[in-house]
Amino acid sequence: MKGELFGALESLEREKGISKEVLISAIKSALASAAYKIINDPDVAKTDINVEISKDGDIKIYLGEEEFRSEQFGRIAAQTAKQVMIQKIREAERDVVFEKYMDKQGTIVSGAVHRFEKGNIVIELDDAEAILPRSEQILKEKFRQGQTLRACIKKIERKTGGLDIILSRASSEFVKKLFELEVPEISQGIVEIRGIARDPGERTKIAVSSNDSKIDAMGACVGVKGARVKEIVQELSGERIDVIRWSPDINEYVQAALSPIEIYSLEVDRENKNVKVTVPKNQLALLIGKKGRNIRLASELLGWEVEADAMEGDYVEVPIDAVDGLDKDTARALKKAGLKNAHSAIEAGIEGLTGIKDINEEKAKSIILSCENALKAASIAIADASLGGAPLIPETQEKNETTDEGKAEEPEISKDETAGEEK
Repeated sequence: MKGELFGALESLEREKGISKEVLISAIKSALASAAYKIINDPDVAKTDINVEISKDGDIKIYLGEEEFRSEQFGRIAAQTAKQVMIQKIREAERDVVFEKYMDKQGTIVSGAVHRFEKGNIVIELDDAEAILPRSEQILKEKFRQGQTLRACIKKIERKTGGLDIILSRASSEFVKKLFELEVPEISQGIVEIRGIARDPGERTKIAVSSNDSKIDAMGACVGVKGARVKEIVQELSGERIDVIRWSPDINEYVQAALSPIEIYSLEVDRENKNVKVTVPKNQLALLIGKKGRNIRLASELLGWEVEADAMEGDYVEVPIDAVDGLDKDTARALKKAGLKNAHSAIEAGIEGLTGIKDINEEKAKSIILSCENALKAASIAIADASLGGAPLIPETQEKNETTDEGKAEEPEISKDETAGEEK
């Protein structure tokens, strides 16, 4: 019997993950409860009863110096001991599960749909049940019983008689963890997620940067032919994902967050963290997005309030690589810096242009003059066209650079999906 006790405890320890010390404590508590029930004396407290279990498994129970004999334990006392023992083991099991999932908080777990309760989904994990509340679901998703799904552990809550493991598929954290799983450069610390803004089931904007000049953050996240981001889009049931290059320069960051919209001008109020964006009238609806989604997500991503405004009058624009007087290398450098048209180059001013590699003050002045002349020529061309003449604005189609760096800088999946939603 003595050897069997510790053998049983070791078996329980392996099976339930409960330490032998906790199990021994449960046995002592159960026997003390049984002895207390036998004594039935209001002057005696349960803490007055001492239970000793030797290394050999020998059990002795004392009240003061008086030892209880095993024959004193009747059926009722034995039943009490059994009930207390079961209760203590269940409590210990809950503690083990609680500690295990507390360590997993914020990570992704997989489980099978077990049942549905008032809009909530109960998920069966390996050793516990979890809840996917209606508020944490992607509303357009439908699951069936037995289907496997993945979700992020949002929080753990203790409750009377157990604990609740709350899952989420609607949180931004879920998208972040999916990128960490799909993009090794993120888990390795090479690529960093700088911000996420999400409308679950509809659209997510995620800003990334690279800690290695040789690694393009956007290219790493999008993957070859969009393979990596497509896996995440599929997991999210077709939710659109815009991968954006993070920048410490708010002007560049705003343009990236609102791409592919051509921004005419930006007014930045750094003190109040406010940005006023002016765009052509025909792009205002695209800037705002359906139900205000695009501008709202951009504001959330930036951490700045973004206001939209439309230009007055006719809008004239000339792509930067169609400006006479700019060589291909200069046009390429301007586009890489986010200055894709004549207006944006003029708005950057001499200070902004001289911040670009190989552009000094004299060259900056020349670029601005060339852009101004190009806009004047385009305005004249439009006026002539309105009077019956032929339009003289050069037609160009912006293409990504042929270098690997250029391809990663403008991933087609982000631009296509961004534009596709608002059309």
